[in-house]
Amino acid sequence: MREDLIAETITITGHGGDEIEAYLARPQGTGSFGGVVVIHHMPGYDAATKEITRKFAAHGYAALMPNLYYREAPGASPDDAAAAARAQGGVPDERLVGDVAGAAGHLRSLPGSNGKVGVIGYCSGGRQSFLAACSLRLDAAVDCYGGAVLKVPETAPASFKPIGHLAEHLSCPLLGLFGADDQFPAPQETAELSQLLDGFGKPHEFHTFAGAGHAFFAVDRPSYRVEAANEGWAKIWAFFGTHLAG
Repeated sequence: MREDLIAETITITGHGGDEIEAYLARPQGTGSFGGVVVIHHMPGYDAATKEITRKFAAHGYAALMPNLYYREAPGASPDDAAAAARAQGGVPDERLVGDVAGAAGHLRSLPGSNGKVGVIGYCSGGRQSFLAACSLRLDAAVDCYGGAVLKVPETAPASFKPIGHLAEHLSCPLLGLFGADDQFPAPQETAELSQLLDGFGKPHEFHTFAGAGHAFFAVDRPSYRVEAANEGWAKIWAFFGTHLAG
């Protein structure tokens, strides 16, 4: 780990040429590094996910989190921006893909970039990480308890549709981290997704943690499960270390 990092709010070009807010954290100094696009959870572009973005920088990656709700509520608090986006049906899939493409392009353009970019997302961002990896050329993807991939719960934003049919287009290895007590996605659904990916010969590894439900990585929520989160982080570091190094 490195403590010498730079973190700042920047503007990037997202879907359709839109200029959107994003949070960038990167190692300080020279050296080669891979990039990680961090997709925030449904509660939004908040302090907890910015902390996760800095965590990647401390481990030697340039990490960039686009504010997916910026168009709906520029300058608003994370809660208000999330409510505004949800009231409009959530983030359209096409726009999400465009924003991640813009973020990945920005990471590749940074001095010191080795050209490799992965994506990680939490909650709704887990679904969107899978979506991005099936729509763009990426080097690695991590889905942290992303629901609404095969089955969309009634509580999901109106724009969410099943995206399992995109599995055959997965462009990179996929790591899935799930809770055994989660219902969205439930273990049966993640097992079905694994079988689907097997059918297409897509490299992936899924891990389901006993005693953990949804959002077990969220240190600021009652759902946090320290053992599952620590083991999950170890798998993330090993996975990205394999696919984004060099």
